[in-house]
Amino acid sequence: MSKHITHWIGGTPIATGGAAPRRGDIYDPATGRVQGQVDFADIAEVDQAVSAAVEAFASWRHTSLARRTQVLFAFRELLNARKDELAAIIVSEHGKVHSDALGEIARGLEVVEYACGVPQLIKGGFTEQASTGVDVYSIRQPLGVVGIISPFNFPAMVPMWFFPIAIAAGNTVVVKPSEKDPSAANFLAGLWKEAGLPDGVFNVVHGDKVAVDRLLEHPDVKSISFVGSTPIARYVYETGTRYGKRVQALGGAKNHMLVLPDADLDLAADAAVNAGFGAAGERCMAVSVLVAVDPVGDLLVEKIKERMATLRVGPGCNGDSDMGPLVTGQHRDKVTSYIDSGIADGAELAVDGRSHAIVEADAEGATTADGFWLGPTLFDHVKPGMSVYNDEIFGPVLSVVRVTTYEEGLELVNANPYGNGTAIFTNDGGAARKFQNEVEVGMVGINVPIPVPVAYYSFGGWKASLFGDTHAYGADGVHFFTRGKAVTQRWLDPSHGGLNLGFPTNS
Repeated sequence: MSKHITHWIGGTPIATGGAAPRRGDIYDPATGRVQGQVDFADIAEVDQAVSAAVEAFASWRHTSLARRTQVLFAFRELLNARKDELAAIIVSEHGKVHSDALGEIARGLEVVEYACGVPQLIKGGFTEQASTGVDVYSIRQPLGVVGIISPFNFPAMVPMWFFPIAIAAGNTVVVKPSEKDPSAANFLAGLWKEAGLPDGVFNVVHGDKVAVDRLLEHPDVKSISFVGSTPIARYVYETGTRYGKRVQALGGAKNHMLVLPDADLDLAADAAVNAGFGAAGERCMAVSVLVAVDPVGDLLVEKIKERMATLRVGPGCNGDSDMGPLVTGQHRDKVTSYIDSGIADGAELAVDGRSHAIVEADAEGATTADGFWLGPTLFDHVKPGMSVYNDEIFGPVLSVVRVTTYEEGLELVNANPYGNGTAIFTNDGGAARKFQNEVEVGMVGINVPIPVPVAYYSFGGWKASLFGDTHAYGADGVHFFTRGKAVTQRWLDPSHGGLNLGFPTNS
């Protein structure tokens, strides 16, 4: 049966109105078939969602921290109980394998659990007798209506980087998910309602640039959180701040993994394959460049090729698939074009993913012949200036660059315009410490290929990977979704004046 995904506004599904509503197709990436449609919001639907959020904010901001925490705990329990159901939704629309979808949900749950500690997270400070008879204290208060614009690659986790803390702090939320895999956001909205969140605190509008621009311009939206490509992140940041909003816009990446000669090469090869081809490379923390400090390059490439040959590429709903399809045919074709460019630029095509075997049917027996498939691809002897090196490909393409020294590898990483994540593989603690100090990247892994921080730290890069100065979740997230207020107070001493309510004594 064909699905129809509508907006979620004020605690209920709301279809796009008008005589000729705009809609987009929802594909099953494994088969290439259209499995439903999603409504695209016009300005009227965005305004309706923001109005619902404004109305709900009036009471939610005054709801006790104890009650907010109860709702968060209830949401956490519901999501944990129904994670397999949500994972199946993600697999059907994004294409990633079921285990990867479960991992995405687990990382989002970490932020929910962190937000459950909101009474401690937004505690202020108090200074008694700052001046004679004067006390000073600080409090943190919610912003109001906050907008979240999330990408296709993590339809559950990325929104959960933001909305648990925003809601816990007393804000109300309007989420604009990717139109490519919209159902996860509505599923989460239903769980919030079941958990007891008041109507209007969490809203979802689907669509395209029309919805994005209206959120950026709307005077009642106080902040924007965005994750996506660098050009769009720059646009979101510049437009949102022009309209007076607080903006955190996380952009693209070209993550390097530096392998020193003393590294455990089996560990490094495992890490390169896992981090390069997991989720078909469609993640901003994927390793897309492996920097091998010779003389280990040849051996490392051989170990990676051996592991790539064992990868089973097939539908995400098949339990034995290691890697699924790409999200759309258009994106698959774009990634494939980079393989052609790499060959033309003179890189050595060590493994051609275009010829990788694909499982022929999904778990229900549906044919995968028209799915959006591309197998894992490996280029060797890649050099800066080649498009496979310069651009964020966002697909299962791993490039190997050869260098002769640590210093040359570090210079390569630091010269890159992106600064999202990086990793070093070595058994030398001094080299690792030197690298973490000298590398100009926001998140660093030491023998860890995908250094996504746990929820009580914060996620975010440097340089062209982040616009704004606030990272996602953790302490930065709490700061982003609240405003500080300092209060200076003085009260007259009770003995002042003619009344004295103190305990009577004999004088």
